[in-house]
This record gives sequence, C-alpha cells and structure tokens, in this order.
Amino acid sequence: MKSMSYYVNSEASVYQQIRTNYQELLKPMINSFKTNETKYKSIVIFATGSSSNAAYGALPLMTERLGISVYVEEPSIAANYQNHFQDDILYIAISQGGHSASTIKVVKELLAKKITVFVLTSDLNSPIAQTGAQLIEMGMGIEEMPYVTLGYSVTILLLILFAIEAAHQTKRLSSKGYEKDIKEIDRIIENLPHIVQQSERWADRYVNENSELKRIYFIGYGAAYGVAREGETKITETVHITAQGKELEEYMHGPYIGMHASDRFIFIEPQGKLEGRAKKLQHFLRLHAKHVTVITSYNCTNDEVDSLNLKTDVNELLTSLFMTIPIHLLAYKLAKAREINLEVPAYPEFDEITKSKL
Repeated sequence: MKSMSYYVNSEASVYQQIRTNYQELLKPMINSFKTNETKYKSIVIFATGSSSNAAYGALPLMTERLGISVYVEEPSIAANYQNHFQDDILYIAISQGGHSASTIKVVKELLAKKITVFVLTSDLNSPIAQTGAQLIEMGMGIEEMPYVTLGYSVTILLLILFAIEAAHQTKRLSSKGYEKDIKEIDRIIENLPHIVQQSERWADRYVNENSELKRIYFIGYGAAYGVAREGETKITETVHITAQGKELEEYMHGPYIGMHASDRFIFIEPQGKLEGRAKKLQHFLRLHAKHVTVITSYNCTNDEVDSLNLKTDVNELLTSLFMTIPIHLLAYKLAKAREINLEVPAYPEFDEITKSKL
C-alpha cells in the first residue's frame, strides 16, 4: 500500500495533469452552469469528512467568482432532515472513494425527485457511480491509502477550477481576472515540490520538539478554515489524540477559555483579510501557552523556530491548494513516530457494524 507521504509527493504531477485536462473533466458541470445561469440561485455541496474539509477550502473562491452563495452540507442531515430540494440550486456531491453511505443516500433522494446532481469521485465502478448521477471523474486514479491526502487536494483544485472556468464562460469573471487566477494556480503547481521539501523539514522538527503533545488546535480563516478542519480530521484519524480545527472567530468565542498551558496551537495563515485579527489571538495565546506555531503562505513575521513560511505569494482564496501539505505530513510523521501502522484499520469491525461505507 502506498503511504500518505507518497501521495503528498504526487500532488505536483497530478495537479499538472488536471491543469491540462480540467476543461474536459469538468465540462458537464460547466455546461450545466452556463445553460442554467439565470436559474441557479446557489450551490450546495454534499460532503463529509475530508471531502467536506476540501469543500470549505474552495468555498470562499467559488462564492466570490460565481457571485452566488455556496453552502457545504452534511449529506446525512440533508437526506434525513432537510430534504426540501429545489431545482434552482446546483447540487454537487463529493465521495472520493464512492462508498459513503450518507452521500449515496442524498444522491438517490435527489435523483428520485428528478433533480440533477453532479458527483465527484475517483472510482467510476464504485456504488455512488452506479446511482445514475452525472459523474465528474477526478482525474487522479484511485488513492489506496484510506487516510486521503491527494484526493482532498484534488477536490479543492477541481472545485476552484470549475468556479473560475464557469465564471469566465458566463462573463462573471473578466479575461484579465481569469488569466490572473490561472497564472497563480500555475505558480502554485510550480512551487509544490519546494513546498513539500520545506514541509518535510518542518514536520520532522515539529515531531522531535513536540513528541509529548496530547491536544492540538488548528486555527484558520477564509480558505484556510478548510485546512484547519482537515488538521483536526487527519491528526485524530492517524495519531489518535485530541485535535480540533477552528475558524478564527469561532475559537475566540468560547473555546479559548478551556485551553491548557500544554496545548499546541498551529495557525494556518493565508495572509488575507483577517491577518491582523489572527495576530491578536496569537499574542494572547502566547501569554498562556508555550507552543504557538504559525504556517504562513509567503511571509513569516515571527522568529519561532517551529514556524513555517511556504513562500508562495498568491491570492488568499487559493492558499488551500497548498497549505495542507505540512499538516498531512505532520500527521504521517507523528503516526510513524508513535509506531501507529496506518495500513492496518484501527477498528476493523467499524464499517461492518455501522454500515457507514457500502
């Protein structure tokens, strides 16, 4: 089985392949948006787990470029408690592996009401691919490692490229704006090998200096909120300790009161609208906790030895395309240091009992 590290190191080549082929991969969804341009009032994305985190990473750019509201919803809640679906909404369901029972259920509910839903999946032979929904093949092959990294990142890239292309083709985004977005994505792809190298060194150092950590918080805003959520998901899954991913303001409205001096904090800093607000929280936390780390997109403004500058100066709304790399590598290296075998399910009976995967 290929490791999480293998898939992180594959991102540059897979991003480049998708960058070359994205118009063909996304053609059905782009055409649907163009055809129903005046009808679609919003976009709803059904996703759970890492797929949901990825959707939150793409949401701010999608909203800004398309000029309509974009919502991320848990498929179980939607199917069981909020199933008043409408045909003036563009529905997208994400299930990378194609086996998520709750996502399959909401897709079937939509199809039963004759409402179009697009499904992003990497496995065209999976149960979700057999539902009859409109399929968007993710262009990355099947990820063997259950603790997904590549698929999470590819999901963000596809959603962002869809928004940019659909906005351009419907004249919501000027040619100049479109070219700027694409150039910045190209810059990210070009920088990815260097970002991985930097992140490898940082993660090794962080593991060595924080080997006894028991609780860790990831804090982000904007597109980096999805990254913070993914930090919670991956550390919890792989290292089996308490991890939480919080939006900046969300953490400031209550959770800060429960902090311990031994807590670790990692800020995902895209250096955008709320950077000043984030610095105030960092200042406060350093008065009460010893371990505050900042991962910045391009400009490191502090001298902590365990902080990380990814040196990629792009629009803050695109930073989710690369800022999760150090977090994924940290999860992998922490699990390895604790001798947790990620190729063996921690609880092999779980899916059989709960039927969460089909």
